[in-house]
Amino acid sequence: MSFRSSTIEISKQCYVYEKIVSGPDSVIALLKSHGFSETQISKVIRGYPRVLCCSPEKTLLPKLEFFYSKGLSSPELAKISYAYPNLLSRSLENYLIPTFNYLSDLFKSSETAIAAVKYNPCILGHDVETYMVPSINVLRDVGVPERNILLFINIWHRINKTSSHTFRNTVEAIKDMGISPSSSRFILAVNAKLYGRTYWESKVNIYKRWGWSEEEVLAAFCKNPLCMLASKDKIMAVMDFLVNKMDMESSSISKRPDVIVLSMEKRFIPRAAVFHFLLSKGLINRKDTNLITLFTCLEKAFLQKFVNSYNEAPQLLKLYQEKLVISKLTKIFVSRERHAVILK
Repeated sequence: MSFRSSTIEISKQCYVYEKIVSGPDSVIALLKSHGFSETQISKVIRGYPRVLCCSPEKTLLPKLEFFYSKGLSSPELAKISYAYPNLLSRSLENYLIPTFNYLSDLFKSSETAIAAVKYNPCILGHDVETYMVPSINVLRDVGVPERNILLFINIWHRINKTSSHTFRNTVEAIKDMGISPSSSRFILAVNAKLYGRTYWESKVNIYKRWGWSEEEVLAAFCKNPLCMLASKDKIMAVMDFLVNKMDMESSSISKRPDVIVLSMEKRFIPRAAVFHFLLSKGLINRKDTNLITLFTCLEKAFLQKFVNSYNEAPQLLKLYQEKLVISKLTKIFVSRERHAVILK
């Protein structure tokens, strides 16, 4: 099926085909002329089928030109539209311009506003005055610095429908936990708590399955809120690897929750391979090796301490690099397999 045929089929499935006056060709031609690939156009149409009903010159072009006037390039705008297909559905006068102007005033810079939009284009589709402004005022009231307001904007799509009352109560609760509003951890903690009670309890229960107490979970959250934002599958995979394959004490992990968010492919698997090689050769002692340091140190420090310090450095480096490649390829294969299942 050709690209045009598939586009028409999408429009029929979405009940907009009969409303298209001039056909989809003019819309597609406009988007292509502004750097949109066929893949990006298909994603936009699937996410916002009524784009095919829009007037290319009167409705779509002014929106594109507005973003160009603010510094976005054609490829950047195509990428943003691909990530947030409903972007082109938002009213230029009622949403796009007011929201962008507010962001520019907030950050005192159009460039920073553009950076926020690139990271999270969904913010352009929300009612700024009703939701975003009150929330930002609450954060300012408790002492969140302006540099961290951008972090809040970047996660806005996850919590944009939260009422002002709920948001304020959550912010106060995080402050009462002892997390400083001046820290970036504060915003991440607010984000984690605003996912809801069920979401929170599901993560707590996973950690409890690994022997953590309620107090340990809370202490870990205060040290690194990302441990409660990781997916349940990620938490289970990391805990299983560290406890069952690396013989680490579960309680020791609760004291360094930053390990929960480390990559299995880039950190755990390749570094564990080096560790087990050194262990098998009697070059290191398990009791004298801090596994937390092994996994959390920067790559330069890891290579210096666990690879280059030994006569077997060439062999160790080769092993490490091979494991990095294999892990990466495995991740890509699994991702494609899951995608294929979804498409079925």
